[in-house]
Amino acid sequence: MNEQVKKLWPELDWIKDKTLREKTAKTWEIALERSVLKPEDLEKIPFTLLCGPELKVSFMSHKRCVVHVAKASGEKMNEFFGDDLPVNMDVLISGAILADVGKLLEYELDDAKKVVQGKYGQYLRHPFSGVSLAEECGIPPEVCHIIAAHAHEGDLVKRTTEAYIVHHADFMTFLPFKSRLII
Repeated sequence: MNEQVKKLWPELDWIKDKTLREKTAKTWEIALERSVLKPEDLEKIPFTLLCGPELKVSFMSHKRCVVHVAKASGEKMNEFFGDDLPVNMDVLISGAILADVGKLLEYELDDAKKVVQGKYGQYLRHPFSGVSLAEECGIPPEVCHIIAAHAHEGDLVKRTTEAYIVHHADFMTFLPFKSRLII
């Protein structure tokens, strides 16, 4: 496993299936190789371009929060619902880690070295490019489904339980920044 990816994602250790853990890390390695962004940039750039320059929450802070919220939610659902609505924690965690990996291909740097949505991102948003990267690395379809369905593009498909969890973890840590009521 690439040390840069391991440093970005200590949560990879939560994936018990070694093969899935390695494929999840490999997906991030390939995305970083193809991106104009470096691992250290991910700690500085805003997690979304939709909230304007005043947003100070970094890409990695948001992404890691989504993974933590999804993991805690999955654990509670397994605790309370057991066999009635089982959550596959490895699939859930891998999907949460990979949900925004496609953004590394979506972004470009402008002349002032500011992150902007590039031409590629205008045609293919990150759920699509993320699935493409994940499939290239042998990520199973149940995890690719989470990547594809985590954003609004997934609103027209039937989501798995794990996909619902990641979708809601992502939006509950995004929408308050986008549309919060300030009193």
